[in-house]
Amino acid sequence: MTTRRPRAEDFLELVERGRRGRLKLYIGFAAGVGKTFRMLEEAHALKARGVDVVLGFIETHGRRETEALVAGLEAVPRQRVSYRDVTVEEMDLDAVLARRPQVAVVDELAHTNLPVCRHRKRYQDVQELLAAGINVIGAFNVQHLESLNDLVERNTGVTVRETLPDSFLKTADQVVNLDLAVEDLHERLKAGKIYAPDKVPHALERFFTGDNLSTLRELALREVAESLDRATTGREVRAGEEPSPKGGAWGRVLVALSSNPPRAATLLRRGSRMAGRLNTDWFVVYVETPREAPNLIDAEAQRHLLTNIEKAKELGAEVVRLRAGDPVAALLDFARSHGVGHIIIGRSNQAKWRQRLGMTADARLLREGDGFDIHVVSFEPHEEKRP
Repeated sequence: MTTRRPRAEDFLELVERGRRGRLKLYIGFAAGVGKTFRMLEEAHALKARGVDVVLGFIETHGRRETEALVAGLEAVPRQRVSYRDVTVEEMDLDAVLARRPQVAVVDELAHTNLPVCRHRKRYQDVQELLAAGINVIGAFNVQHLESLNDLVERNTGVTVRETLPDSFLKTADQVVNLDLAVEDLHERLKAGKIYAPDKVPHALERFFTGDNLSTLRELALREVAESLDRATTGREVRAGEEPSPKGGAWGRVLVALSSNPPRAATLLRRGSRMAGRLNTDWFVVYVETPREAPNLIDAEAQRHLLTNIEKAKELGAEVVRLRAGDPVAALLDFARSHGVGHIIIGRSNQAKWRQRLGMTADARLLREGDGFDIHVVSFEPHEEKRP
């Protein structure tokens, strides 16, 4: 047995890791539950205790109670950014870094920055602040979690365009759920404390229906409960034995992708949610067959594949590309050697799978995947045809 001599760089890495900022997140189930209000209250409390706190980006939406709390707090001036004749005020990331406060308060973390900004999303701005050793208090609504996107659309009929990955939530040191009875939120809305009076009827008919809010409230409560569970049990799970290669309840999760599967985003979100609930690692595995070499598949399929790989990484998966003539055998071999217990695959009716495998991939996995829990995600016919 050989022992490597410790390097100075090893200790420096530990020191740098300890300098990362801490992240506290406020999660709500809808606009108006009080996320920004509570962050500003906390900022005042920290300032009273001598903590150097600044507002990196706060959106009051014209709410008088919230605007009153901005007074007395230092706010880093926003950056005016122009793109295609549109000028928008974004958080000035470089200005916050240069100011280097102990704590920065940043609102609406799922916001998409203009393309000319350094990062595509505001939560990525926050990641840079944390890496620089700046502590951050931030907020977002639960429907903006990427893995809940399909679930929210299916249950509320609302398509959420701006999302952030679950992996970001998992990095939080503290998560606070701001709960409010649906009836109380309706009263706040009707009183003009959330939107301007002329927008209230439309909001009550669309997003702020009782059923929608009840669903989102339940999701928020469940998400925070699972986050707390991961925080209290994660260390014990990681310190225990490696998951059994045959899988089981604590086995890792594997999502199998073809070069251009229908509804790939749905499969990835399903994998992210399952891995989060099991508090375990997860893989996204793409098997490249001889027919699907990069020089043989068309440009559109290649583009979809790269997009899916980036989405998987954003959601916290480890992406693995295998080369094999038999995708099912390669998937099962990988799963057995990496402690996978759950395999997720989309049901495919495409003729090319039958031609290549003699039967559908999901049927073969069910037949040959002894020891694994196989989750076959079925899509509606019209969903498979969507680009």
